[in-house]
Amino acid sequence: MTSTLPIKVNFFEESQKYEEQIIKDRRYLHQHPELGFDLPNTQKYIRQRLDEMGIENKPCGVVPEEIAKKYARAGFGLQENCTGVVATIGKGEPCILLRADMDALPLEEEYESEYKSKVPGKMHACGHDSHVAMLLGAAQMLKDHEDKLQGTVKLMFQPGEEWGYGSKLMIDDGLLENPKVNAAFAIHIMPDQEAGSLSVTKGTVSQAMDTYIVEIQGNGGHSSQPHKTIDANMIMNQLYTSLNLLYTREVDPKASVTFSIGAMSGGTVTNIIPDKAVLQGNMRSFDQQSRDHMCKRIPEMIDHIVKAWRGEYNIVDFHTPTTHNNPEFIDEVMPALEAVVGKENVMDHGCLGGSEDFSHISQAVPSAFVVLGTGKEGQPPVHNPRMHQNEDTFKYGAALHANVAMEWLKAQHK
Repeated sequence: MTSTLPIKVNFFEESQKYEEQIIKDRRYLHQHPELGFDLPNTQKYIRQRLDEMGIENKPCGVVPEEIAKKYARAGFGLQENCTGVVATIGKGEPCILLRADMDALPLEEEYESEYKSKVPGKMHACGHDSHVAMLLGAAQMLKDHEDKLQGTVKLMFQPGEEWGYGSKLMIDDGLLENPKVNAAFAIHIMPDQEAGSLSVTKGTVSQAMDTYIVEIQGNGGHSSQPHKTIDANMIMNQLYTSLNLLYTREVDPKASVTFSIGAMSGGTVTNIIPDKAVLQGNMRSFDQQSRDHMCKRIPEMIDHIVKAWRGEYNIVDFHTPTTHNNPEFIDEVMPALEAVVGKENVMDHGCLGGSEDFSHISQAVPSAFVVLGTGKEGQPPVHNPRMHQNEDTFKYGAALHANVAMEWLKAQHK
């Protein structure tokens, strides 16, 4: 009697067949970095590659006018277009989403290679180029075995991760519907983590990030006549002190919360009391209750202090929640992860120090966000102009994506 059960695919072996193409994709993207939401060349390249594979794809994401203006006011430039891409392989239920981010950073690359960035002042220093290449590799393998998929795989290529909002733009444009997404998986590389190792953490895996840019309007004048002015610099400094003290008196010391003022600007010369000043602060947190309290109190503190000194103000704020790894979903995909990298290479390095835009996805559906080592301890970390990776590890990422999708869909029918 012939078995009707799907044949198990060794995606790690198959990924080696496509390794040259994965590296080629990554090198092209590394040489042509783009920033923010609007990544036209990157989108074009991804869609061409998906078309070559015969994979149905379409643009996804819209930038509302108020969001575009907010980011422009914050110094990110006016970007009115969102160039996310969504694609599907297979059909029917359930549906698992695989995600890759694709934006770069405003850095001048200092690492010399034959595929060094060709765009001055821009660099893929966070590995998003490799994320895209690995997912394209997985897409090819899943397309090769589309007849074995017991459901739908949705591919998400998102812009604006470094801005903390690209995935939200895609969600608002229907990313998680038609077909409805039941679970999501994402990989982030780490160049200072041992190549081929995989860090998997249950529960909270990245910090929430809440940013406040306060534009203070005073009434400038001569430094010899401060009584005739409303000193924007003085108000800014009052805010600096008060906001830095706030969490030390209103948040449980056992909760991991930090608040930092990253930039202050106001004035031009010593004998002019400035008319305007700008303060930029950033809070990081893991604990939701503490975050909720501080997100309520920070605007209150700003309002009271500025008004106490007769100033006016405007706040530009951005909010990215924590990324949550669903423990049950982690348990479900763990065998698929171990099958690719080996059980001995799966570990738990704990929560990341930064924030991650995949958080918007993880708050909506059961998710897993894992970290793949692509170098070794002591190498330049992400967001460093000398960051580089071991290209031999990219095949692991492609195999992880494909194996998780195939095996999780299969398990849902048991």
